[in-house]
Amino acid sequence: MRRRATSTTGRRPTPADPTPAGTRADRVGSSVARNLPPELGPDAVSVLEGRTFMVSNALGDVPEGSIGGLVHDDTRFLSRWELMINEERLLILGSGTVDDYSAAFFLTNPELPGLPANTIGIRRQRFVGDGMHERIELQSFADDPVPIRLRMAVRADFADLFEIKEAVRDRSGQITRRHSEDGAGLDFEYRNGTFRARTEVRVSAPATSIDGDDLVWDLELAPDQDWLCELSVPLQHGPRNLLPAHRQFGDVFDTDSDDVVTRWRAGVPEVRSDSALLCDVYNKASSDMTALRIEKEVRGQQVVLPAAGLPWFLTVFGRDTLICSYQTVAFAQRLAHGALVSLAAVQGSRVDDFSDEEPGKILHEVRSGELTRLGVKPHDPYYGAADATQLWLIVLSEYWRWSGDDDCVREMRDNAHAALRWIDEYGDRDGDGFVEYATRSPQGLGNQCWRDSWDGIQFADASIPVLPIATCETQGYTYDAKLRMAELADGPLDDPALAQRLRAEAAELRERFNRAYWIDERGGYYALGLDGDKRRIDMMSSNMGQLLWSGIVPPDRAATLARQLMSDQLFSGWGVRCTSTDDRGYNPIGYHTGTVWPHDNALIAYGLARYGFRQEANRIILAMMEAARFSEFRLPEALSGYDRSFGRAPVPYPTACRPQAWAASAPKLFLRTLLGLEIEQGRLVLDPCIPEEIGRIEVVGCNALGKRWDLTATGTEYEIRPAR
Repeated sequence: MRRRATSTTGRRPTPADPTPAGTRADRVGSSVARNLPPELGPDAVSVLEGRTFMVSNALGDVPEGSIGGLVHDDTRFLSRWELMINEERLLILGSGTVDDYSAAFFLTNPELPGLPANTIGIRRQRFVGDGMHERIELQSFADDPVPIRLRMAVRADFADLFEIKEAVRDRSGQITRRHSEDGAGLDFEYRNGTFRARTEVRVSAPATSIDGDDLVWDLELAPDQDWLCELSVPLQHGPRNLLPAHRQFGDVFDTDSDDVVTRWRAGVPEVRSDSALLCDVYNKASSDMTALRIEKEVRGQQVVLPAAGLPWFLTVFGRDTLICSYQTVAFAQRLAHGALVSLAAVQGSRVDDFSDEEPGKILHEVRSGELTRLGVKPHDPYYGAADATQLWLIVLSEYWRWSGDDDCVREMRDNAHAALRWIDEYGDRDGDGFVEYATRSPQGLGNQCWRDSWDGIQFADASIPVLPIATCETQGYTYDAKLRMAELADGPLDDPALAQRLRAEAAELRERFNRAYWIDERGGYYALGLDGDKRRIDMMSSNMGQLLWSGIVPPDRAATLARQLMSDQLFSGWGVRCTSTDDRGYNPIGYHTGTVWPHDNALIAYGLARYGFRQEANRIILAMMEAARFSEFRLPEALSGYDRSFGRAPVPYPTACRPQAWAASAPKLFLRTLLGLEIEQGRLVLDPCIPEEIGRIEVVGCNALGKRWDLTATGTEYEIRPAR
C-alpha cells in the first residue's frame, strides 16, 4: 500500500504519528514536538566556524532552558552561560559580531544596593575555533573602592542537536562533575554507553569559590582599576578529521592576523561596481561562505566544503552542499572539489532500510550527536534524497569545466559510474523512466526533494499525494546529469560508447517528461510531480523554473514558463514564490508552501537567462538584492511570500537560517547570470546583460582554468584579461 508523503526528520519536525512504515499515513516516524523553549530575542548574537557555533542573547548570556548555547558536532557543551554582578543581570550598551567567528559585548551594571548604575564598565569578547574562548574585562568608574561579586553561571546538558528545539532529556544523573578546588575551572563529563562528551571551563583568574556549577569572584575594584579574566572551553569531541582554526585573543581582536580565514579571504575574487548594493551583497555572501566552510581531512587530503546553515544545519548536506558548490564554482573551485571528494567518500554501498542507503546514492545529511551515534537516529549518514546523486554528477561536470582537472574526474570514475547505476536501478523504482522517492526508514523523510517538509508537495487542492513521488525538477537534474556525464565520457573518461548511450537516454527522458508532466490548464505549466498512482501533482510551483536551469524544457514552452514565473501569482516582488497564490495550500509563511527561497530564485534566474529571458532574470536579481538590503545585505534561507505591496520591507520567514549556505551562495550565481559568465570549449566567455541600476561591474581575481582573471562589463560590453 502506498503512503502519503511526509517529512519527519531534517529541517522541520512534525507531530508524532504511530503508524508504521509501509502503511498509509500523513506523517511517518516523527518525534514528539513541543512548544519551543524561550527564544533569545531579535538581537541574538551568533558566532560560528565549521561545526561549532555559540548563540546567545544580546548580553552574551545563554539563559537556562533557551535554545542557545555552545554546540559542536551536534552536541551542546554549554546550555547556560550567564554573567551577573551582585546576583543581577547586566545592562547592554551595545553588542554584535566582529567577524563571523567573533563577537563583542559592551555592558554595565544596573542600579544596585551600594553600587550606582553605570559604575562598572564590562566588555566581553568571544570567539570560536578549536573551542570557545571568552575574555571578560571590568573597569571601575567609582570614586571609592567598590566590592562586587561577579558570577558566571554555567551548565552543560550535552543535549543532542535534534533535542534542542524539541524536548531535552535530563542527563544530570549521568553527568560527572570534577570541579577544581582552587577555582581554576569546571569539568563536566557525560557517558551513555559508547557515547562520551566532556566540557571543561578553564579560567586565567581563579574564582574565589565555585558555587555548585558557578564560578564566583569576590572582587574589590579601586577607582579606575581594571580586572581581566579569560575563559576557554576546549572542544575535542567529534571526528578527528576536522581541522579547526587555532586562534588567540590578540589574533582576533587586536591585529590583522594571518590566520586561516585571512588566507581564505585573500583567494576570494573582489567585486567592484557602480552599485554599492551589489558590492555589499556580494561581500556579505563571501563573508558568510567563509564562516560556513568546514575544513577536514578525507582519505589523506585536506579539503574544504560548505556546511548547510546556522544554527541547526552546521553539517554536510548532500543537496545543500552541492547546490552551494555549483553556485560558487564560476569564481573559485575549491568548495566544489571539497564537496565532491567528501561526498564520494561516503557514497552508498549497500541497501539499508533504516538509513535509506542504496549502492551509488549520495547522502542527504550527516550527524554525529548522541542519538545518531547510538543508533536512535539514522543520520550516520542518512541517504534520504532523490536528487543529491544527480547533483553530485552535475557538480563534477561543472567543476571539471571550470578547473580543467582531468585527473579528479578520472579518480572519481567509479563513483560516477555508481551514481549512474543508482539513477537507473534504484532511483527509477518502478521502471517508468522517472526517478521517484519513498522512504523505507521509520524515521525517514517522506519528501526527498528540496521541498522536504511534510506538506511541501501538494495537489492544487492542498491534498497530500501518495508515495512514491517523482518531482519535476528531479527529472530535470537527471536529464542534465546524463548529458554532462556524456561530455565527460567523451573527454577525460574516454568512453565514447557511454557517451552515446547517455545522450540517447537523456533525449528519451526529455521526450517522455514533456509528455507526462505538461498541463494545458491555467495557461500551461509543468506539474510539480507524479504521485504513486501516476497522477499529475497539479500544484503550480517554482520547481518548474528550475527546469529551465536543467535545460529539459523545449524552447517553444520557455516563454510560457517565463510568463508564469513572473506572474502576480508566483512573483512576489521580492522573488518567485515556491507556490502560486492561486493554490489552496498557499501560505506566505509556510516553509515550502509560499515562501521565497534565494537559492531557488538563483537557479530560476540562471535558467531564464539560459533561454534568452534576460530582462526577467534581471528583475529577479534586482528584487533579491533589494530584499538583502533589509537584512544587513544577507539573504536568509527563505523570505515570507507576502506581496511587495504588503509592506516597505520583505517580511522575514520566522525561523530561517542565517547564514545558510545555498542562500549565501545565491549572489554568486546572480553575478554569474548578470555577466553571462561561462566556460565554452575550454575558454572563459562573457555575455553580459547588466541593468542600468547596476552599471559597471568589475571582478578582480576570478579563478578559472587554473588562472586568475579580471573581468569588466557594462551593459552588453565586456573585457576579459589575465589578472595583474
